[in-house]
Amino acid sequence: MVITLAEIEAARKALVSQVLRTPMLPAPRLSELTGARVHVKYENLQVTNSFKDRGAFVKLSSLSAAERERGVIAMSAGNHAQAVAYHARRLGIQATIVMPETTPFVKVEATRAHGADVVLEGDGVSEAQARAETIAGERGLIFVHPYDDERIMAGQGTIALEMLEEVPDLDVLVVPIGGGGLIAGNAIAARAARPGIEIIGVECALYPSMRNALKRENRPMGGPTLAEGIAVKNVGALTLPVVRELVADIVLVDEAHLERAVNLYLTLQKTMAEGAGAAGLAAMLADPARFAGRNVGLILCGGNIDPRILASIMVRELERSDRIVSFRLTIADRPGVLGPIASLLGQLGANILEIGHRRLFLDVPAKGARLDVTVEARDRQHAEEILAALAAGGYQPLRIETATTMD
Repeated sequence: MVITLAEIEAARKALVSQVLRTPMLPAPRLSELTGARVHVKYENLQVTNSFKDRGAFVKLSSLSAAERERGVIAMSAGNHAQAVAYHARRLGIQATIVMPETTPFVKVEATRAHGADVVLEGDGVSEAQARAETIAGERGLIFVHPYDDERIMAGQGTIALEMLEEVPDLDVLVVPIGGGGLIAGNAIAARAARPGIEIIGVECALYPSMRNALKRENRPMGGPTLAEGIAVKNVGALTLPVVRELVADIVLVDEAHLERAVNLYLTLQKTMAEGAGAAGLAAMLADPARFAGRNVGLILCGGNIDPRILASIMVRELERSDRIVSFRLTIADRPGVLGPIASLLGQLGANILEIGHRRLFLDVPAKGARLDVTVEARDRQHAEEILAALAAGGYQPLRIETATTMD
């Protein structure tokens, strides 16, 4: 292994009073939903709202006085950027951060707020890394890699030590994978402390870089993902052999399960999770049989999500569960038609959210109109009752699917 348990223990001592020892709590409602005994490590409660605080501080505090004077540079889609910027300022080190142009605005502004110089470059982390390496060479800055670094890995590995102190009999640790620093550090720590524990990695289906490397697959990579924090095309040279040796499997999760996991953390656990932070739960939702009856540890590794995206996810999940329902009616184009429809919906207990009244479609009779209605229902059964009542009233409702239904 590139690092040892002793190095992770040393990192843990360095982190005392520097980062939060985050709570590790049982999650009964998630357990009921998945059939496992779920425990969540809330790394979203760190100062910069992600686990990256740990590795960033361990790395920066290890620099010599001469290295600190030179300054540091990092590339990141957001969380590593904020952590390096925050702890660099605390340690009196000037930081420059290169971030992809697609990075959510909330993460860019948070990084600037910690005093770093921010450079936006490229569509992803790979392009940002190339720019960061160029700037580092030109200005003589110390490069702080987000995952392919021994000190970074040691800092992240302290999470598993804390988790196993709280729940010593964990059967499975489910860890999101970007470049591999989080899972490598924690796999080394967890397997040293509890040799029989199973380590499962999770990648978003659009960026299966670690799975491709391990299984010699050639799955395509790219596209917009909710989990931009783990949308990495290149895995670490240091992390890959660790994952190959210690990780049992890598699960790929699609965008729908990531959305659902983010929503469940908010609605059931009352906590904020970004897409990458919710990836472990997404894996359990995608394949609950794999984890049923087992003690499962999840790392909620980050909570930096754009509020606009979070609002969209919540609405989309209401649509998936038929609590927001859209349908289309073809009605006579004459005064007074809308009144009975609104009254019927009110009698049914449906809350009208939006109405679109259209006359100029060619598939609508000349004396007719099309009415698009969106209502709030109590649940799926209530939604079916509303549609049945509209059909009985002669309105011929046509359901409009505004989001992909997920089983």
